[in-house]
Amino acid sequence: MRVVIAEDLFLLRDGLIRLLEAYGFEVTAAVDNGDDFLAAVRSSRPDVGVVDVRLPPTFTDEGLRAALRARGELPGLPILVLSQYVEQLYARELLADGAGAVGYLLKDRVFDGAQFTDAVKRVADGGTAMDPEVIARLLARNAASEGPLARLSPREREVLSLMAEGRSNAAIAARLVVTERAVAKHTAAIFTKLDLQPSDDDNRRVLAVLAYLGR
Repeated sequence: MRVVIAEDLFLLRDGLIRLLEAYGFEVTAAVDNGDDFLAAVRSSRPDVGVVDVRLPPTFTDEGLRAALRARGELPGLPILVLSQYVEQLYARELLADGAGAVGYLLKDRVFDGAQFTDAVKRVADGGTAMDPEVIARLLARNAASEGPLARLSPREREVLSLMAEGRSNAAIAARLVVTERAVAKHTAAIFTKLDLQPSDDDNRRVLAVLAYLGR
């Protein structure tokens, strides 16, 4: 699996290269700015891009803008964003097309190599890898807008958050210590209240939820 990395900190960039290669990935390019990331994506057509949000020269949103542009030029290009912060606007932009193959991880909440490389593989395969804190912030923003999300019960919001992380009904049931039947009832209510098409396909329903959160 071929990866392009955009990270401005040398030690972290070098660490990402070593980690990914140790797990069998091929790092085709590792750069420190958005322009070079775009050039690397265009030339090597990687399976996934790993991008820091804040890159030179202004350290604001260069990485995210480069990722969105790359995804525009290569529709569906898998992108895993790494950040020290929950950038709600950037997360929503990344999720807005509902196409999947996206991830948003917080650097200080990645605890081991297997967790990180599993997220890279999941995104490259068209899935999602969203940090729970990112999901929580997006849920809070939508709830505050007094839209349909405000109609969800506290338990339904909890289930929605876990669903948005990519968890199956069985995994959600285990996490909440309830039955799968109870989770199925909650998910049905969530889809009804949010006017989303019901689906038993885990990835499809995650994409529907993420598209909603990206509004």
